[in-house]
This record gives sequence, C-alpha cells and structure tokens, in this order.
Amino acid sequence: MATDKRYERVAKQLACQIEQGLYRPGDRLPGVRRLAHQFGVSISTIVQAQRLLEDDGRIEARPRSGWYVRAQAWPRPEPPAISRPTVKPVPVTGQELVLRLVQAANEPDFVQLGAAVPAPDFLPTRAIQRALAAAARAGGANLATYQFPPGSPELRRQIARRMADAGCQVAPDEIVITSGCQEALILSLRAVAGPGDVVVIESPSFYGLLQAIDSLGLKALEIPTDPATGISLEALELALEKWPVRACVLTANFSNPLGGIMPVEKKRALVALLALHDIPLIEDDIYGDLGFEGERPQALRAFDESDGVIYCASFSKTLSPGLRVGWMVPGRWREQVEYLKYVTSLAAPTLSQLAVADFLHHGGYDRHLRQVRGAYARQVALMTRAVGKYFPAGTRVTQPRGGFVLWVELPERVDALDLCRQALERRISIAPGPVFSASGKYRNCIRLNCAQPWNDTLDQAVMTLGRMAEADA
Repeated sequence: MATDKRYERVAKQLACQIEQGLYRPGDRLPGVRRLAHQFGVSISTIVQAQRLLEDDGRIEARPRSGWYVRAQAWPRPEPPAISRPTVKPVPVTGQELVLRLVQAANEPDFVQLGAAVPAPDFLPTRAIQRALAAAARAGGANLATYQFPPGSPELRRQIARRMADAGCQVAPDEIVITSGCQEALILSLRAVAGPGDVVVIESPSFYGLLQAIDSLGLKALEIPTDPATGISLEALELALEKWPVRACVLTANFSNPLGGIMPVEKKRALVALLALHDIPLIEDDIYGDLGFEGERPQALRAFDESDGVIYCASFSKTLSPGLRVGWMVPGRWREQVEYLKYVTSLAAPTLSQLAVADFLHHGGYDRHLRQVRGAYARQVALMTRAVGKYFPAGTRVTQPRGGFVLWVELPERVDALDLCRQALERRISIAPGPVFSASGKYRNCIRLNCAQPWNDTLDQAVMTLGRMAEADA
C-alpha cells in the first residue's frame, strides 16, 4: 500500500510541474534515474508514476528517446451537473433492454462495455481455482450438504473480520450469506416493504435495483444526486415529508453508475435523517473495496445507532461474479431475512462459500485488491481520455474515485437508445441512460464498463461510438 501512495504522489507532483510550466508541451522529462534521485524513490516507483501520467494523457513515450510532455493533451471532459429527476413515486418502466445487454457479456466477439462485469484479466482466476481445489479436498462431507442460512460459519467469520475495515463491528452470527448482492437487495426489500410501497433511490440508479423494485411491485422515488458526493439530503428530506416512503436504497461508496463517494459527515447526516423518520436504509456497498487511493471508506452502517441499516455486498466485482457469493447484515430483520433466503433458494453454493473463506483466510484478497485498485484507476483514466478524444464537443464525463464504470452525458440531441442499437449491430455493447431511471430519463447518457484490457480493438470501439454519437449530434 505504501508503494501505491509513493508513485501516486510522484505522479501528482510531476503533473503539478507540468501545469506550472516547468515542463512545457514537447519537453523531454529527465531520465528515470535522475527523477528517482530527485524524488528520493526507487526507479520502479518512477516508472509506475510515468505510466499513470501516460494513462491520464499528460505524457507520451517516444521509442529510444524517453518520455515527453504531450504537445496537445486531450482535455478532460467536464463532469455532469447534479441530476434533476421528477421527485414523484412511479412504477419502473422500460427495463426490457437490460437482459439483452447482460447477455452480450457472454458473447466472445462483443466489445463488452455494457454490463458492469470485470474481464477475467482483472480477477484472480488462478488463485480462485486453487482455492476451489483446496476447498474440494478439505470439504469432506460438507460438500454434499446445504449450507443453510445464515451460511458457512468460517466464511461469516472471515467477512466479519473484513467489515471492521469499513468501520463496522459485526459478529459472525449477524451475517447472512446470499447468492450475490442482487439477492441480498431483493431479500432486504422483501423484508421491509410490500407491493405498492414507495422506495427512495438515487438518480441515476443501478438498473438491477430498478428491476428488483419492479419485480416486487414497488414504486421508485428518484432523488437528485450529485455525481461526486451522492444523493441530495435537502431533496431527500422534502421527499420524506411529502411521500409515505417505506425504505431507502443507496450506494454511498463509488456508486453505480456515477462513481461518487459520499463524504463522512454527509453519511452521518443521512443515517440520522432516516433514523429520525424510522425508515430502513438498505446499503449496497459492492464497490466499497475498490477505491483508487487512500483507506477503505466507511460504510453507512458504521454510523448506525438504531440498527436501521441493512448492509449488502458481494465478491462479484472483486473476486468472481461466477462464484455467486454475497452477504448481508440484516440487523433487526435477521430472522425474517433468513427465512426468506431459505424459501427463495435454500442456500448459497457450498463449494463457493468454502473457497472464498479459504481465499480470505490465506490473505489472497488483500494482495489482489492492492493490484486491482491501481489497474481500475488506469482503465478509468484511459477510457476518460478516449471519450475526450473521440466523442462530440460538449460531452461530459464523471470523475469516479473508485469502481470501474464511467457515466457519459452526451449532447442533448444524441439518443442513447438509438446509439445502443447501432452499437449492438457493430458487436459493441453499452448501457443506455434510460435503463438507470425508473421513468426512462437520461436519454442522452450512457454508462461504459472500463474493466476491459485496453488494446486496439477497444480503442477502435470507443472511436466508433464517438463517431456515431457525432453523427447524431
């Protein structure tokens, strides 16, 4: 972790020197040995810092010559403004396209920018294979049985230890293992709300949550959301006074699709506000471990003093979506959630639970996180640079501080649904903005999955998207 901080610090200092004119466009940077001496760090740290600056579009390598400040760096697009949805409960509509988008993730000839599924290159596939094999050898009779709710004792113990990093002091008995975070969200909603009830969500919001709300016969109440700091507490408070809200579902850490992170004091105020109104808060923290820098951010549950926060997460974005291992801390709804889990799917997969427990026990998870956080930061920077280079003038892009998705706001004349159809014809999948809204808003927005290896094929796909958007604009 210390090495990551050193190369990021060096990159920031070099970027500052470039902005101050110490190194002008076209200038050659000093050699790696000289820079290592100047900054008092290793050569490998300098190399990492240079790669970070290259990803950000500030410098470029010239064969057998060195690193140079880009003569014409592509400007970073401006971020979108705070969202302005109509604050009124509505049934969820227009989600039919989502299944087609996620199915494209299984088609090998597609450039997969739609579903938020990491490419295998960013997952510890071999380590998971070893953990599965070890669990199979050591599992014995356990492999032939259900791990009925609340799930594997050893996995729950390992998760409880990890949740301390998010500021949550949780006992293993408080945790329920689920088949991914999606099931955890559905179980939470079923435990606290019923058909016709109103549920508060961010806007835009993850389409999987919208589908869950739709399938349960609930109504969604979209609240204005800042791309950097999350939901508007002022708008939320007004909505709570006006509408009979039954529950609130939020992602405070690196939300999908905006990638923002709620400041600590805002988290504290949010939890207190909902506790005052006695409204359950369902927290989706699936991206919490994927911050680009600094310490792991605190979960909303860390500020819960009334046992009113239901915490949901999974290993789908960090280890493997195919393992289908998630978990939740249901709080005072634990018995009801365990029953709902049992009648819904009996239990989460036994071998997957044992394998993840083994992986966590032997420290593989932390090693993987140290690597993948930097990788995702570079991928997001590369995608941002490509969008700035290829997309129409006036395009706005979020500046996420974690996760691996990018929200792109195109000029108003561009129709994201039409762009999506054109892209599918060219074997490129994207996620159009309307699927992130209960009422089909954000028709000129798209979400891009950055967790794909950057190569000529991907670069060409982004260029194609930009040209199609330019033609519509």
